[in-house]
Amino acid sequence: MSELLHRYAHARAGDKGDRLSLAVFVYQEAHYSWLIEQLSASNVAALFEHRGVSHVTRYLLPHLNGMNLVLDDALQGGVNGALNLDGHGKTLSALLLSMKVAPPPT
Repeated sequence: MSELLHRYAHARAGDKGDRLSLAVFVYQEAHYSWLIEQLSASNVAALFEHRGVSHVTRYLLPHLNGMNLVLDDALQGGVNGALNLDGHGKTLSALLLSMKVAPPPT
């Protein structure tokens, strides 16, 4: 059984050139370890594969019950180089939150 990540966490996105930063935080502190298991660098890279992501770096933020994910080459050149409508990548946090995950242990 899988669920969507947005049920357990919220996220914000930022961008700089062709690099996307996604900050993700669980709603409940008890789910932090679960988040670390679900959002491995390889799982996130697979989710964003269609965007041409070349590398994902994960920075854990244990005192904030979250993490920052930095995705290289995710914005098709960035705001000044891309022909797409959202060269900023601000809406890509919604894509991450739509990720299917195993529910956390109760």
